[in-house]
Amino acid sequence: MLTAALAQALAYQAQSLQAVSRTFALTIPQLPETLRDAVGNGYLLCRIADTIEDDPDLPWEKKAYWQAEFLKVVEGAGDATAFAAAFGADLSAAMPEAEHDLIRHTPEVVAITHSFTPAQRSALSRCVRIMGMGMAEFQQHASLQGLADMAEMDRYCYVVAGVVGEMLTSLFVEYEPRLAPHDAEMQQLAVSFGQGLQMTNILKDVWDDWQRGVSWMPRAVFQRHGCDITAVRPGGHDPAFAAGLNELLGMAAGHLQNALRYTLLIPAEQTGMRDFCLWAIAMAVLTLRRISENPAFASGSEVKISRSTVHRVVFLSRLLHRSDTLLQLSFRVGVKPLALSPAAGRA
Repeated sequence: MLTAALAQALAYQAQSLQAVSRTFALTIPQLPETLRDAVGNGYLLCRIADTIEDDPDLPWEKKAYWQAEFLKVVEGAGDATAFAAAFGADLSAAMPEAEHDLIRHTPEVVAITHSFTPAQRSALSRCVRIMGMGMAEFQQHASLQGLADMAEMDRYCYVVAGVVGEMLTSLFVEYEPRLAPHDAEMQQLAVSFGQGLQMTNILKDVWDDWQRGVSWMPRAVFQRHGCDITAVRPGGHDPAFAAGLNELLGMAAGHLQNALRYTLLIPAEQTGMRDFCLWAIAMAVLTLRRISENPAFASGSEVKISRSTVHRVVFLSRLLHRSDTLLQLSFRVGVKPLALSPAAGRA
């Protein structure tokens, strides 16, 4: 039975998800209730870690310090109230109010974390540990020079998204015992799933990141096409840049192919769990297509999918989510305009 304090914290969690993420506010409620609470809490923990990373005014040393302090709180070795007050005072006024509000409510978020089973808590704290330490490392070297190559991009995508896929898989397997025989395969595919979503975000937000003085694009990919990534500007019509972008679009699509393989391992009658995955995959594929159609875009808003498109995704997913054959066919149709990379398509 829920205590009044825990019920209030869960109500805040649902409200905060609406404020800090349009996508997850849509997908998380599709999950079964007990799984929904754990996944929603995991997302907010990651959002707090992201807030530390995203602060434009904090030097990387401060970010590393706050990531370590937040991990202590999640693992029960730190005071959540003291963290919220101290980090809240350090947080830039330039950060969105919804994220300031989330930091103020860290004690409620972490109270939910500490109400879960040991296995759930272990999955969540592992994710925060790897994400926080990894993001602090990458922040130390973040610049418009971008990442060195695909190996470095793979590692970046792992610490900010692949590890989230591993966390979700642990939660899914604990909830649905029929997934246990597929645990190892799903953990592997989950990293690729996360990379597909994160690469989509990197490509969509490349010029918004550029405005902040940061690039997460792999230099070596563009150098192969004769493009110096540091010399490209928003809205430019550089064929060499477009060629490098097209290669990355194909890689991202290949990772999303793995994401579909992951989803089809979920029993067909678990439609909420499938929808949670399918909606994210479909929105990513459609975003990649938008980028492919407009490689000279100058901001993420130009390639962002519309609300009406999201509604169509929801409608079609609910029609098809029980049929593996129709889902595979729909995916092939969706990625047809993209140069899907078979290498990226292997787990």
